[in-house]
Amino acid sequence: MVEQSAFERILESLYDAMLDGSGWPATSALIDEACGLKGNALAVGEGPLEDIRLSFVGMCYRGRRRIDWEREYVEAYFPTDERIPRLLQRPFGRLLHMKTDQYTAKELKHSRAYNEFMIPTQFGNSMCVTLEGLDGSYVSWAVCDPVASGGWSSPQIAMVKALAPHIRQFGVVRQALVRAQAQSTTVTALLDNPRVGVVHLDWRGRILAANDRACAVLRDNDGIAVRDGVLRAEAPEDRRCLDRLVAAALPASSAAPVSGSMPLRRSSMSPPLVVHVKPVATPQPDYGAEHVAALLLIVEPGRERRIDPNLVAGVLGLTPTEGRVAAWLAEGRTVREMAEATGHTKGAIYWHLKQIYQKLSISGQVDLTRMVLSVTALG
Repeated sequence: MVEQSAFERILESLYDAMLDGSGWPATSALIDEACGLKGNALAVGEGPLEDIRLSFVGMCYRGRRRIDWEREYVEAYFPTDERIPRLLQRPFGRLLHMKTDQYTAKELKHSRAYNEFMIPTQFGNSMCVTLEGLDGSYVSWAVCDPVASGGWSSPQIAMVKALAPHIRQFGVVRQALVRAQAQSTTVTALLDNPRVGVVHLDWRGRILAANDRACAVLRDNDGIAVRDGVLRAEAPEDRRCLDRLVAAALPASSAAPVSGSMPLRRSSMSPPLVVHVKPVATPQPDYGAEHVAALLLIVEPGRERRIDPNLVAGVLGLTPTEGRVAAWLAEGRTVREMAEATGHTKGAIYWHLKQIYQKLSISGQVDLTRMVLSVTALG
């Protein structure tokens, strides 16, 4: 058996962590080792800068998640960090150096975010890249200072650039699963999820199983369908793209399998479907998935999920207003949308969120969304 390269081990770990975000610290440790870093941080968000909604946050140092750093930065430094307004204005995919590209010379001397947080947490000499996701989302990835003295080497920068599109893919799939209330799941358990289409493929790309949601989409024959046991996109251009995605996830050669995503046009007036194709390491530990070589997710952007605020309030011990705010947040609404719907100010919504965080002893949006989705999954 040919030994995996460091790059391939990282990809395999990323694909495992896509289904269970708790695996991110282990993946982070592999990245640190391969790139010679002290740690890295990942955030997946959507919405305008002044009203960002986060669906995933993972700040790790030496392979250990630092929730205390996450909380400290979001609460104490994010609102006044001088680099943030510029970060989303830079071209997506451009690797930026913390000291030379993200802060001015004056800011390096006086910025509280840089001097009180970035330097003590080993991000003072870091690199950061913002990557465009789907449906207006984005993935921000920052890599800590190098372990070795002397700054960044060309091989280190090359490795970070090579990993960036795969980090983006991790963030895109994680966001899709969080929206589908499947933030921690397995290949087999996903078949029971009614909120996202799930298809299991064998090593030849043929369908092994599909859940009810996927079957309903395929029966509509609008954008994607089944032909002789194989998925086929309707439009010729989309068909070629989908075939390439499946082939990349199931390479016939010794090349490493790769995950990918694409929008899929429909002939109706409905918004395009979004398809994610993810390799699956074999054999799988969960029963029933030992022959699955790739997982295909079909997301319908037009299908909005609804969460019962009374259920959330009753189970979590919140007031009716707090239950509604928590449910709306998990549905994907921004603070601005909540304020407009209730006639309150954004400050009032933030106050309710702060009360919820204190009651539940959690740190922010990501933890609250995870808790609400767990409640609704249990019914």
